[in-house]
Amino acid sequence: MVKKRILIVEDDRDISELVRYNLEREGYDVSALFEGGDAFDHALKRRPDLIILDLMLPGTDGMEICRSLKNEERTKNIPVIMLTAKGEESDVVVGLQMGADDYITKPFSPKVLTARVKAILRRGASSSAAGSQDRQYGDLVLDIPKHKVIYAGKTVALTAIEFDILEFLSRSPGRVYSRDQILDNVWKEGKSIVDRAVDVHVRGLRKKLGRGKDCIETVRGVGYCFKDFE
Repeated sequence: MVKKRILIVEDDRDISELVRYNLEREGYDVSALFEGGDAFDHALKRRPDLIILDLMLPGTDGMEICRSLKNEERTKNIPVIMLTAKGEESDVVVGLQMGADDYITKPFSPKVLTARVKAILRRGASSSAAGSQDRQYGDLVLDIPKHKVIYAGKTVALTAIEFDILEFLSRSPGRVYSRDQILDNVWKEGKSIVDRAVDVHVRGLRKKLGRGKDCIETVRGVGYCFKDFE
């Protein structure tokens, strides 16, 4: 079985070694960089399955690295977990808007970080298990096994969490889910992220769906539901 590859970009060598030790114990192939300048090129060449990225780095900072990764066709689907001491909600929101899939603040529990890594890397398999056939709602098609969304004949590039939110809501068209329910079902293990993260991801999802954005309806004071527009 091929090991999943994880890249750690963290300038604190003690933290990097702690993360690396815990992930290697779980059977992952882990590499580490201690400054940001080489991170993007490394990701292009090695194509890791997940990146753990500090924000405050010498050279190129984490936000710029994340932006570059998400703007590049060959790396935009690599999940990114931001690991940082900047824990204000505004920082979390900015990180998520940049395309990060998760955000963990220091100090952190290595067990929680490992659980988050496992949850993100398992998402494709869990989505496939939720249904073996395509789901079609008007011009919107969810190809569950391939983790792909097509709208009006064109593929829509979503992050892993954006796809999971859409897939989860679309299981029960018309049913309203609270933010906590979405967090519990999409993030699952190691959930300690702020409720605002759901809103940020839904905004990004709607923007990418363009004319199909109305399939996700906001129910004020409650949460969100999927609207079958057939």
